[in-house]
Amino acid sequence: RKMCGVPVDDDIIYTLLGLLIAEEYGPEFSTADVGASWLKYLPYACTAEHVALENLKNGIPASRAGAQGNPYCEWIGASIRADPWGYMAPGWPEQAASMAYRDAYLSHRRQGIYGEMFFAAAVSAAFAVDDPVEALRIGLTEIPAHCALHKAVRWALRVAPEIRDYRQAREAVEQHFKGMHPVHTINNACLTVWGITIGKTDFTRVIGETVAMGMDNDCTAATAGSIVGAVVGRRGVPATWYQRFDDTIHSYLLDHRSFSIRDVLRRFEKQAERVHNTLTWISREARM
Repeated sequence: RKMCGVPVDDDIIYTLLGLLIAEEYGPEFSTADVGASWLKYLPYACTAEHVALENLKNGIPASRAGAQGNPYCEWIGASIRADPWGYMAPGWPEQAASMAYRDAYLSHRRQGIYGEMFFAAAVSAAFAVDDPVEALRIGLTEIPAHCALHKAVRWALRVAPEIRDYRQAREAVEQHFKGMHPVHTINNACLTVWGITIGKTDFTRVIGETVAMGMDNDCTAATAGSIVGAVVGRRGVPATWYQRFDDTIHSYLLDHRSFSIRDVLRRFEKQAERVHNTLTWISREARM
């Protein structure tokens, strides 16, 4: 009842940061551009992002910032940064995954990178399909078929009919991925998948079931909500989920303490047009 605006949260911070990166450098931004933006806007970070940020501050180039002294490089941190690239390339999962790769490489490696690519592609695909599970299957086409994440998500989709609620979901990942850290990319990705397969296009059920599964549930539920929200649109999201936000997003980005939700939507729409126009032109020129 006392909420006034979207509270500060790192998941949303990186969505906003992705918007700033694209606005400043365009859809062809490099990993070095991502690093420059982190140094400019990001006052602090956690786990893999913290390591990468500190490495950048110590003069390590962006190409190596995610690999040096980083035991968290396959954790979920990059996956939560997937959303802006899907928003900027709606219906174009290949481009969403390409942007996600360049972003993820700053702080992650292997499954950490694939997680961001997979979910960026799934968000992108969700704008063009009626079934969020189909969006997940499309997202899988943008990561290597032999990688551990691809195999895990295929398993999650295969056994999904047996997973009917959050209790079964949590038990299944704990049994299948014994000893895996609770904020790893792989186990949390499976929970996101099941949140969607359980709730389908029922936005409230998707969010509720995914949060109840635990582990890194603010991240998994946010990703599940992003994919389902792209499928159902604003009309498919109950107003109780956003009516108290009062057109405000609170932020800890340097020089950007708050954003207007309406303005952010307009800016993402502008970047989506820019991505389509710029990359379509580049692709056409390359074929000539």
